[in-house]
Amino acid sequence: MIGTVLEGFCKGLRVLLGVLMGALALPVAMQVISRYTGLIPTFLWTEELATFIFVWIVMIGSMVAVWDGTHFDVRVIPDARSPFLRLLQNGLVHVAIMIFAVLFVVYGIEYTEFGNNQRSVMMRANLAITYISVPIAGAVWFVFASYRLAQEIAKFRDSAASIS
Repeated sequence: MIGTVLEGFCKGLRVLLGVLMGALALPVAMQVISRYTGLIPTFLWTEELATFIFVWIVMIGSMVAVWDGTHFDVRVIPDARSPFLRLLQNGLVHVAIMIFAVLFVVYGIEYTEFGNNQRSVMMRANLAITYISVPIAGAVWFVFASYRLAQEIAKFRDSAASIS
């Protein structure tokens, strides 16, 4: 039940990623056309907008990567063969993600409050619109990593039950 809800949420994130990628094409195209041709005037706000969209793409992409298990992690030792060691290996990665997620939420809230008092130079947009992506990403990472850790524990229990 929870997995279905989270999978649906992640599908929504993927759709949002596609929309944002499409939206990113417009200001970037305007920048390129204005710089290399004289067809349209140079709009400085397009660079800011592209940056704001890119930040959200990165943060949402990281959420999807945590769900899919395609986030960056370093394997210094080969994958474990025993169910318990596999639980320790994968569980350690999920717990590390959860620790960083909590840090992103806690410090991201302060970061967003800081951004709430600032405006972008060209668009005059409140920077909290971009900065809030940090605590949101942290909260989603925590939920996704917690669910994946619970799945790892359930896999270990199933393998232990099948042995006995």
